[in-house]
Amino acid sequence: MMSDSSSGPAPHVGLFVTCLVDLTRPSVGFASIKLLEAAGCKVSVPDQQTCCGQPAYNSGDNPDTADIARQVIAAFEDYDYVVVPSGSCGGMIRHHYPEVLEGDEAWAARAKALATKTYELTSFLHDVLKFNEIDAVYSMSATYHDSCSGLREMAVKAQPRNLLSRVSGLTLTEGEQAETCCGFGGLFCVKYPKISENMVDAKVDDILATDANVVLGGDLGCLMNISGRLTRRGKNVEVRHVAEVLADMTDSAPIGAPDRGKT
Repeated sequence: MMSDSSSGPAPHVGLFVTCLVDLTRPSVGFASIKLLEAAGCKVSVPDQQTCCGQPAYNSGDNPDTADIARQVIAAFEDYDYVVVPSGSCGGMIRHHYPEVLEGDEAWAARAKALATKTYELTSFLHDVLKFNEIDAVYSMSATYHDSCSGLREMAVKAQPRNLLSRVSGLTLTEGEQAETCCGFGGLFCVKYPKISENMVDAKVDDILATDANVVLGGDLGCLMNISGRLTRRGKNVEVRHVAEVLADMTDSAPIGAPDRGKT
């Protein structure tokens, strides 16, 4: 299961795990490593990595965001690529670090350099490595949720779908509102819970209209939000990160299953 990149030196990838993966869904991190290694990469997970700084940034706390950005840059800048199983955190590094550190003479160039080699996971596999040797079986009817940051900041749309088309047994049905926000938005769902609830209800309605029995996506925050609303509405639809399906690591319970039992 090696990509064409295996003919040359293996690219050394620094995996930015993300807080949510680390704390709530480590299987996504392990699935990401499995996929990257199958594609011919050497993968490292720096111990000193922490949050990407997005909560601080969304709150307007640019000084603390800049401090976090400097820490992330120092931890990852020596790798050939930075790969993130999240369009949201990937977008933070790629687009907002250069903005936050623009006036810092010592760090601005380093922020831009890191940004240019930071990729969302499926985009890196599909666009950079040209990897398509997916060896996975998942006999389910699925629909895909496009996260706002992944779609609009990282241009992730066709990549996960093209990779999923190689998963044996999987059928993918598009929702009419696949590109519509789920209402999570990091701190948005905390600051504006009623608006967020209405948005995720519309998302859940669209998912249910597809008759899919699983929802896939590339951002864990969105998936947790969708899973929570499905649970509260009593709907038996699995929710999984795309990396788990592509890596054939679907033996673990779906996202949210500890709260509602296995589906």
